[in-house]
Amino acid sequence: MATTLTTPLLMLSIFFVLNSIPTPSFSCPLHQKQALLHFKSTLTTIINSRLFVELNSWNPDSDCCTWDRVKCSTTTTITELNLSNVVPEFANPIPVFSDILIPLFHIQSLKLLDISRNSLNGEIPGYGFGNLTELVHLDMKLNNFQGSIPSQLFKLESLRILDLSNNILRVVLSHEVGKLRNLERLYLNENFLSGNIPEEIGNLTKLRELYLGKNQFSGGIPSSVVYMKELESLDLSDNSFSMQIPSGIGMLTNMARLDLSKNQFTGPIPSSMQKLSKLETLRLQHNKLTGVIPRWLFNITTLRYLFIGGARNNLIWDNKANIIPRCSLEQISMTSCGISGQIPEWISSQKDLHFLDLSVNDLEGRFPDWLMEMDISGIVLSDNKLSGSIPPGLFESMKLEFLALSRNNFSEELPENIGHARSITTLMLSGNKFSGQIPMSMSNMNRLHVLDLSRNRFSGDSFPNFRENPLLYVDLSYNDFFGKIPLTFSTEILTLSLGGNKFSGDLPSNLTNLVNLECLDLYNNDLTGYFQDVFPRIPTLQVLNLRNNSLEGFIPGTISNLTSLRILDLSGNKLTGSIPQGIANLERAIENLYTKHAPNDVFFSENFLEDIEYQDLIVNWKNSLQGLSSHNLDMYWFLDLSNNKISGDIPTSLGNLKSIKVLNISHNNLVGQIPMSFGNLRDIESLDLSHNKISGSIPQSLVKLDQLAILDVSNNRLTGKIPTGWQMNTMNELNFFANNSGLCGMQIMVKCPKDPSPPKANVEEKEEKQSWILWEGVWVGFPVGFFSSILIMGYFLNFLLLFKCW
Repeated sequence: MATTLTTPLLMLSIFFVLNSIPTPSFSCPLHQKQALLHFKSTLTTIINSRLFVELNSWNPDSDCCTWDRVKCSTTTTITELNLSNVVPEFANPIPVFSDILIPLFHIQSLKLLDISRNSLNGEIPGYGFGNLTELVHLDMKLNNFQGSIPSQLFKLESLRILDLSNNILRVVLSHEVGKLRNLERLYLNENFLSGNIPEEIGNLTKLRELYLGKNQFSGGIPSSVVYMKELESLDLSDNSFSMQIPSGIGMLTNMARLDLSKNQFTGPIPSSMQKLSKLETLRLQHNKLTGVIPRWLFNITTLRYLFIGGARNNLIWDNKANIIPRCSLEQISMTSCGISGQIPEWISSQKDLHFLDLSVNDLEGRFPDWLMEMDISGIVLSDNKLSGSIPPGLFESMKLEFLALSRNNFSEELPENIGHARSITTLMLSGNKFSGQIPMSMSNMNRLHVLDLSRNRFSGDSFPNFRENPLLYVDLSYNDFFGKIPLTFSTEILTLSLGGNKFSGDLPSNLTNLVNLECLDLYNNDLTGYFQDVFPRIPTLQVLNLRNNSLEGFIPGTISNLTSLRILDLSGNKLTGSIPQGIANLERAIENLYTKHAPNDVFFSENFLEDIEYQDLIVNWKNSLQGLSSHNLDMYWFLDLSNNKISGDIPTSLGNLKSIKVLNISHNNLVGQIPMSFGNLRDIESLDLSHNKISGSIPQSLVKLDQLAILDVSNNRLTGKIPTGWQMNTMNELNFFANNSGLCGMQIMVKCPKDPSPPKANVEEKEEKQSWILWEGVWVGFPVGFFSSILIMGYFLNFLLLFKCW
């Protein structure tokens, strides 16, 4: 019984004892709490506080050490603030400036401060960061900072991580960066920083990671890098560095990742690099390096990722070299290296290889069986001279995700088992001699995002059902397909290019079901129908190219509902009616069509996405068919209605298309005058109004068009003087003014009747008068100057005599 009572009494005693022990108070200092509340108050004033919920836990009645995004030390001082993305996206375009950070600079105990992804504007407040002397980690990436990097940042001697990436800074790196001797990581990439890297950077002897990529740095790599013995990762990619790579870089024996790609480095690859015994990644592509690619690169046993060659380089591969690699490479990119003959067989020894890029070389022969058996994820052999058929065994791989064989001499039909390669996301086979139908088994490729079979000899009128595939980009142009336009695509598709085939029949009205379509290219077919009834009413459409078909009817005013449309080409059809006034409402800004939606799993190596060029968009640019790069379509604004039967006046509203580059309404039946409003087309480079019935004079307002390179008004009924001044003085191509009833002007060397010419007598009289004035000045000035000189000399002699007397 006593034992029974003892246990609860003991537990009760322990309870009272534990409760009598004072618990530590986790209450942050009052001034730090007030600083955070001040920051929140300022931010919620700028942004609508009713919508702003990111800092709801920051309550003045609670301990700030318990707030979200705040961490304190055991001594209850704030040590970490994670304010990444605290400014919500809906706040834009409301600008939030960097002075909002001022209250935070009173929290001097901070060791970590993350203010990334907030689109902060203005200069970096260096005086404030200078107070945070205990900072170890400072993250400011993905903002809109401007100006210079404040020198105060380089006095934070405890700093280990500094991330200024992805800003808009355009400055010269301060010499005071050299004072951060304990810095271990410095991130400055994607800031558009400029200037040379100072030699003082060699003072950062404890720096482990240095990222300066995607800026505008120039000059050479400072020789002082030899003192940065702890450096493990150096990224200087995508800048304007030049000169030779210093041999001292081979002394950085802890280097694991070296990226010098996309610069202007010259000279050979320094032999000292073979001392980098820990090197795993080497990126030297897209420079101006010269010489033979050294064999010792393959003796670095730790090397895993090798990227050399590329555009502009002059490195040469020794095709006679017998390479026996000691490394085990996972990614190889050797583009534009002059590799000839068959695909080098030493590659077959790389058992861990999953990405191979040997594009833009002189490779010949057939696709090797040993490469088919290696089970590689990504193969890029575009722009070579390879021939034969693709071995069916290649498509039995469960790993193959990316296959690019464009612009070779491959032929025959695609293997029927191509659909077995269900992991493929990107298939690019353009510019070969493939024939036959597209295998129906391709509908089983349920991860396929990009399909480019253009410029081959494919034919047929039946197509795989891609409705269940996540296809975003399809290019089947320049083949021999016939029948009706295929619509067996997913509603996710963004780009559909079927031009240069033999498709016929009415333009299908149910194209509208492709609700995400951005680019529809159906040029050079035999499509029919009344345009006002069948044009695709897709609000997302940005490019519509129906050039050289057989469409009839008229352009409806409702086309202005396509509010994203930027490139509209309806030339070479049978359209009638007038140009609708509302067509001028189409001016919109768009993003790049082909990269913004690309999924992350489509590409394998870093930065590979930006190197991929899809087929150009062919347009009538400055009186010739040219291709617009798929990566730069967001720069262009085109309207081409030429070669139709359109009539009526030219709408003055077309002058509202201030960003248009090309306006072509030639070869129609347009009448009336050229609108004065065309002087507002500030970005226009080509204006073609030829082969119409336009009358009146060329408006003087066109003088303001300083980008204009081509003005074709030939074969009209224009009269009067061609305007002069600025860019109009360069419009001297006679053919562009030909066959008008009464044009005159210096551009066509035809004198205008009313041109005043100064009488010869008046010119001679003026010259005589100027001559008399000059001689009169001489006769008057000579005696005055003579007597003045005598008086001055007399005064000077008297002064000398007085001085001598003294």
